[in-house]
Amino acid sequence: MVHLPEELEQRLAEVIRPRARVLTAYSGGVDSTLVAAVARRTLGRDAAPAVIGDSASLPRRELQEARRLACDLDLKLIEMNPGEQEDPNYQANAGNRCYFCKTHLYESLHKLADQLGFPWIANGTNRDDLGDHRPGLKAAEESLVISPLLEAGFGKAEVRALARHLGLPNADKPAAACLASRIPYGTPVTPQRLTAIEGAEEALHELGFRGFRVRHHETVARIELPPDQWPRLLDEHIRSQVIDRVKAAGYTYVALDLAGFRSGSGNAVLTASAAIRISGP
Repeated sequence: MVHLPEELEQRLAEVIRPRARVLTAYSGGVDSTLVAAVARRTLGRDAAPAVIGDSASLPRRELQEARRLACDLDLKLIEMNPGEQEDPNYQANAGNRCYFCKTHLYESLHKLADQLGFPWIANGTNRDDLGDHRPGLKAAEESLVISPLLEAGFGKAEVRALARHLGLPNADKPAAACLASRIPYGTPVTPQRLTAIEGAEEALHELGFRGFRVRHHETVARIELPPDQWPRLLDEHIRSQVIDRVKAAGYTYVALDLAGFRSGSGNAVLTASAAIRISGP
């Protein structure tokens, strides 16, 4: 069934309104931005702050964009450091790394909510998030975090439709992920690795590439890039700049992944490991 944007806004507002005072875990992505924006429209600015967790795994470019967006939407923005980088369980980067990351985020949000007198914490989880490998959903459930988009029955299509209707600047923004997601499971998350990844990705951004990831394999930077951008990358002048700047970020080798960009491609090793366990002796 196709719903009019006005109906979508009403559905989401009806989920949020009874909560009266809500902190939204905000990342600058379209999902959490929509929750924060509708909460601000429904409850008022002071009753609906947006809170962003700032740590080494958040690219500085994403932080600056999130700040600008919050300003444009007149959101009351609060910044804090959840401290997940100091947790050995997070650093170990097992398949449940996101669980420890979100647990730290929600614990920090609960402390802030208690200090400010907010009974509710909301996130931007939508219906389409439920089918992927997302240990962070367990952390949200354990922390009693509400998911207004889920309660309103929103998938990504409804999120983007309402975001466009409300004029959100990031309505069509591709999904993003933290820098730690570029590190293969089992390889520890360290500040040095995160810095190298961010430096390489920033170089590609500055050279005009979009919708890519730089996957970290110690001395190798594996670039996942949509195939329609390959001709430009392989232009001799651009290719030379990419190689020089990615190497300057800390890599010895620069590789192009012939499969192109795949969101969550790092989860493939988890699927493969599970298959081996099932079929093994």
